[in-house]
Amino acid sequence: MTATSESHENRLKRLTMRSMRRGIKEMDILLSAYAAANLAQMEPAKLDLYDQLLHENDQDLYQWVTGQVAAPANYAGLMDEIAQTHQKT
Repeated sequence: MTATSESHENRLKRLTMRSMRRGIKEMDILLSAYAAANLAQMEPAKLDLYDQLLHENDQDLYQWVTGQVAAPANYAGLMDEIAQTHQKT
């Protein structure tokens, strides 16, 4: 199914599942918390960006979210939000 034919509800479910099953437990925890708190309220363009982010390597994501390596400019704001989501709990 292509993204254009995918219903909004199915897209949210898919992104939620992809957030939970990453490969690195730390990223499972961070991304699933972020997804639960934010996906339902996201605008389509931000969902597109998050979908793209989920295609990135977990090792890179972990370094970006922990600040070990600067995130690419297109993901910088999103990575800051993800990091802050876990700090709020």
